[in-house]
Amino acid sequence: MKKLILDELNRKNVEEFKQAEKTPIIVVLDDIRSLHNIGSFFRTCDAFLIEKIYLCGITATPPNKEIHKTALGATETVTWEYVKEVMEVVDELKKEKVQIISLEQVEGSVMLQDFKVDANQKYALFFGNEVKGVNQQVINESDVVVEIPQLGTKHSLNVSVSGGIVIWDIFQKMQAK
Repeated sequence: MKKLILDELNRKNVEEFKQAEKTPIIVVLDDIRSLHNIGSFFRTCDAFLIEKIYLCGITATPPNKEIHKTALGATETVTWEYVKEVMEVVDELKKEKVQIISLEQVEGSVMLQDFKVDANQKYALFFGNEVKGVNQQVINESDVVVEIPQLGTKHSLNVSVSGGIVIWDIFQKMQAK
């Protein structure tokens, strides 16, 4: 096997990305501290043609050299918007009939492998602060709270790693429908 070079990967250019049909997933980052985590989310959202990212609270916004280190240009392709108050985003998305999904460990959460997608539904995935997690008000307004099963000694995964896992899982379930 020969490792592929960039030209052989047949990736979209910026204009092709902007024109492409997007995956009906919105990512909401609330109070994310790490600029590298923010950049990683942009890069993951680019990879799966995610519709939009909302940046809320203390989450930093592009342009930012530290975000760029991990985003590698994805801040130029993925549509994003800053909204200070995360509950404004929740309220707006609910009006648009977008299903609100928080990624958190709570009583009654649905394990990721058990979460079923509807091919006709748009989803908003809410990710919270690296230490405090998803805002309890957001959890209270969520249609479902999804949890990634874990078997080791640590109680959580890095937020951008969680994002990659969940976005991939929901993306591939949508593609299968």
